[in-house]
Amino acid sequence: MTSAAPDPTPTPPVPPAPRPPLLRRAAGWTACYVAKAPGTYLWLLVLGLNTFALARMSPRMRRYFLFTHSTNLDQLSQHPVKVLISSAFWTQTPSFLPWFVLFNLFHVPVERWLGTRRWLLVVVVAHVGATLVSEGAVELMINAGALPHRTAYALDIGVSYALAGSVGVLTWYLARPLRWYYLGAATLFFVLLLLGDRDFTNLGHLTAFLIGVGCYPVSRGVPGGGWTPRRLRRGDREAAEKLSPLRSGATG
Repeated sequence: MTSAAPDPTPTPPVPPAPRPPLLRRAAGWTACYVAKAPGTYLWLLVLGLNTFALARMSPRMRRYFLFTHSTNLDQLSQHPVKVLISSAFWTQTPSFLPWFVLFNLFHVPVERWLGTRRWLLVVVVAHVGATLVSEGAVELMINAGALPHRTAYALDIGVSYALAGSVGVLTWYLARPLRWYYLGAATLFFVLLLLGDRDFTNLGHLTAFLIGVGCYPVSRGVPGGGWTPRRLRRGDREAAEKLSPLRSGATG
């Protein structure tokens, strides 16, 4: 009995799987990126919808609507919980793009680093704490006669206090010495902002930033900190190689 001769024809190679289209890859990357900071992007979604609504209101209706969501003394005395929450989802002017950029620069890295719950704790404490400090200062100055009584009805709304809190806590995400350069520059920015225009809003910005810096215990022990630009990491690696006894020719 004879066996069949092997087939001399070689098996053709399996072609590689085609790469997904660029648009599909970009969509997958975007979805992955957004999923790592869901709180920030949900906030941006609501803020974008509210900005669109504001743009379609008449100036008179817009002012009335924002006043009912404002954290001024009048509204805080009547509806404190409502205005403390709702004021964080509106802006005084229908502008979305600047906030989109700033949220990605500060809220996104903080949420990705701390996690959504800790990030939310920081921004809530900064928003509420800065509001109470700034409006408390307004009340003291009204009682002292330094401000007119109508200041109790001033428009005070927006997302900037929470953002300043993220700017502050981001200090602890950076490695030394970059951390101290960042802290000094950010502190100088908020102090100059207050000195340039001494109003209760800029007092709130400085307060929220300091609250964020004071949230160091929230970030303690969270992995992923000590960030430094790649060029600094490369410089540190090269410096370590120069100090290595194997590279310097030293022997034991």
